[in-house]
Amino acid sequence: MLLGYTAMLLSFSLIYVGVKNYRDRQQGGIISFKKALGMALYMALIASTLYVLGWMIAYYAFFPDFMDKLAAYQLSPEKTSQMTASQVNGIRQQMETFKQWYASPLGVAGATYMEIFPVGLLVSLITAVILKRKKANITA
Repeated sequence: MLLGYTAMLLSFSLIYVGVKNYRDRQQGGIISFKKALGMALYMALIASTLYVLGWMIAYYAFFPDFMDKLAAYQLSPEKTSQMTASQVNGIRQQMETFKQWYASPLGVAGATYMEIFPVGLLVSLITAVILKRKKANITA
């Protein structure tokens, strides 16, 4: 999981590069928070959509039993031995919910967007805050 989110952050770091490049080369070093956020969110949406499409291809072509294997892993004795019955039941219910989502392509896409887009949203907000630059007052 740590590796996955690290890879997401690294790929989303290109949002910062894209907005900074636009600000410095196209806008003369000036960009509003609103414009920077809009650009960053658009890039995050494109990257997230590519991620979702890639996962859907991989899921349907190579890992159609992914949810069964994930549920078996999450409910394995190694994972649940130190948990209470209530915690195990919670994981079981969560896995059933995920299986229901994964019963349709729309559910797979929605679940996958919920995985990646929040990271893109966070990176977009940070990018907009860091890169916003108001027009400087010119005095003669």
